[in-house]
Amino acid sequence: MPSGSPSTTAPTTPTAPARAFPGAADTSPHAYDVGLLVLRLALGLTMAAHGSQKLFGWFGGGGIDGTAQFFEMKGYPAAKAMAVVAGLTETGGGLALVVGLLTPLAAAAILGTMLNALAVTWSGNFFAMKGGSEYEYLLIAAAAALALTGPGRYAVDRYLPVVRSHRLLYGAAAVVLGLVTAGIVLLIRK
Repeated sequence: MPSGSPSTTAPTTPTAPARAFPGAADTSPHAYDVGLLVLRLALGLTMAAHGSQKLFGWFGGGGIDGTAQFFEMKGYPAAKAMAVVAGLTETGGGLALVVGLLTPLAAAAILGTMLNALAVTWSGNFFAMKGGSEYEYLLIAAAAALALTGPGRYAVDRYLPVVRSHRLLYGAAAVVLGLVTAGIVLLIRK
């Protein structure tokens, strides 16, 4: 065909990027944020309820005195003070996660507390049916995930200048803070 003749092919238009697999839908950025909200609510409310067992004896908990007796039995010094600290950390950290306030620090509080719980309940088994610690592992992983990812868009942190845009460095520093704090507390145990 001579170069000046009209083409019989249709004009090309830009195509959408190829999807990972046929029929895959584009993920809404809001889906990510809603997922983080659900994770924050589940972990935060669970930990706030757990902490209120220690502080107030709610939900069948032992209150400060019962928790202090348990902590003393497990070798923690100043058991009553440690019961208050654990209860406040779980309740405060949990409620902060619920609203998405200082999320990396709230997650670090949960992570550190649950590492102590793991050390105290460790039996060498994974599954709870055999006295294992699958519950503690799950809570630790969820707290670390929230520290590293941030709270998502539906959080108070979006309105705070310092933490408005979550950075992986904040999350990693929070995870290290939780690990170090848990380690120090475990070292002072008898």
